[in-house]
Amino acid sequence: MVKIGNIELKNFPLLLAPMEDVSDPPFRALCKEKGADLVYTEFISSEGLIRDASKSIKKLDIYKNERPVGIQIFGSNLDSMLKAVDIVEKTSPNIIDINFGCPVKKVVCKGAGAGILKDIPLMVKLTKEIVNRTKIPVTVKTRLGWDENSIRIVEVAERLQDVGIKAISIHGRTRAQMYKGNANWDHIAEVKNNSRMFIPVFCNGDIDSPEKAKNVRDVYGFDGAMIGRAAIGNPWFFNQVKNYLTTGSYNKFPSISERVSMAKRHLDLSIKWKGEKLAIFETRRHYHNYFKGIENIKKFKSELVRANSSFEVYEILDFIEQLGKVRLSNVY
Repeated sequence: MVKIGNIELKNFPLLLAPMEDVSDPPFRALCKEKGADLVYTEFISSEGLIRDASKSIKKLDIYKNERPVGIQIFGSNLDSMLKAVDIVEKTSPNIIDINFGCPVKKVVCKGAGAGILKDIPLMVKLTKEIVNRTKIPVTVKTRLGWDENSIRIVEVAERLQDVGIKAISIHGRTRAQMYKGNANWDHIAEVKNNSRMFIPVFCNGDIDSPEKAKNVRDVYGFDGAMIGRAAIGNPWFFNQVKNYLTTGSYNKFPSISERVSMAKRHLDLSIKWKGEKLAIFETRRHYHNYFKGIENIKKFKSELVRANSSFEVYEILDFIEQLGKVRLSNVY
């Protein structure tokens, strides 16, 4: 069993990573249904929260069936972060997560996200004050360091643990790498194998197959895996991994009908949550993986990302279902 504060999870839990414009309530609910043990919200700006920005406030929405859920916040100003924690607490999340890993320029240039990796003392101070502000378990998601020459993740993890975080998720790249190259799990293993560490250490980055999940569990010994891009358009990935870890074999990949049904549910839930225009736009990024491996699908996928109304999307999805025979590529 893996414990994050008072939250008990099964051995080697699978976590849905916080992804901007991806990890919204509709998608989190689908991933939870298909095997995710813990889900995180999109990252939420502390400045947006304290200024009552509608986009930030909307991200606090939590569906009952997606718990346990962590709300992730980011920022670099202590006062703003503490006020944001007070706002977040009112929604009663199971976890408050601090984003110290986002590499995007508009976040980093404000000293937030991975930008704070240039100022470790501030990183530790912010974390300590947030932990002291709330009774909700606090976790951190971060990267190895700013660049290859400033990787201090073992020290950083120790210091964050010492000020009270209950778990840490580490993406195996530096900020300088962005998403290029391969994630370096060896550096994360140095944290896990540090005799001073007693909180769960979750591995993130490039876990895009059941085999890789098994590797980070059995070879590296991590407490769990945080899944990001591999889950986009593929909420079944979590159960695929779990079945492989248990039996060594793969689940039968979903049929065309199952995939169409999931895509429709995803769009349905999204429309109800954020309105038709935004729902259509943000679900587009999922269609490639929803229909990966189907013969003669390219034309339909192109039409899906060009569709401007839910009526068009549902009509195209119906056509896809009528394709009949499906040739599944070796997805994993």
